[in-house]
This record gives sequence, structure tokens and C-alpha cells, in this order.
Amino acid sequence: MSSKTPKTKVVAFKVEEELAEFLNNLPNKSEFIRKAIAAQMSIACPLCNGSGQVSRWAHDHFAPLLVEWHLRKCDGCGDKLKLPRDPGDLTDEEQHRLEQHFHGGPLLCDPCYEKSPPCGDCGWHITPEKVEQHREHVHSH
Repeated sequence: MSSKTPKTKVVAFKVEEELAEFLNNLPNKSEFIRKAIAAQMSIACPLCNGSGQVSRWAHDHFAPLLVEWHLRKCDGCGDKLKLPRDPGDLTDEEQHRLEQHFHGGPLLCDPCYEKSPPCGDCGWHITPEKVEQHREHVHSH
């Protein structure tokens, strides 16, 4: 059984008639108002780019980690890559290149991806020096 924090103070404020009618039709007006106030006290979620709300503590804790997590090294040349926050910003070719990585394949920068031939079995672009390792790891069943 969950224990609720006792509410001991009453706060009153004036609203327009339409808003009062809306609030009075809610199953739990007080809970709705508490959640609305809490949302205004929170800040935009750094993970979903603001479609959700998190506490300032959660934001301040996770925002630097997200910056760090978006930086990766190319599995071919080792250059730093910044993963995009929104896949809508990608061309079809960039999307395909990154989907390879998110499905377990190597993460390659554009030049390494272009010069690495696709695997005949799965279509992933694999750097020539890692073809044998790829076959053993992915296609050995």
C-alpha cells in the first residue's frame, strides 16, 4: 500500500468561469492542479528534446551524459562522430549507415562507409580488415 503525503494547506486563486467549469468536471481537480504546477516547475527533458518534463536535478544530471553518449569513434579510422539527436535530420544514406550500427554493426564515418564493401549476407559495410571477424561473429550459426 502506498503512503500519501498529507496535504495540510489550502491555496485559492481566481479563474475564468470556463476554466472553473473545466476543473470542476475533472475526477480529481487537486491532483490535476498539483501536476500542472509541478510541470511548470520542471524543465525540458534533455533526452526527448523537451516533449517531456523532468526535475532540474534529473536534467542537470543527465544533460552532460547525453552530450558524452552522442560522441562515438568511427570503427574504421577512429575519428570522432556525433550521433544525431533527431533521425529526421538524416538523409536516407545516413539513416542506413547509422541503422547498421544500431542493429549491432560497426559505426563508420561517411568516408569509411563508402570505401568498405557491403557484406554479401547481411549488407552491412565492413572494413576490409574486419571482414573475417564479422563473418565469425555474425554469420557463424
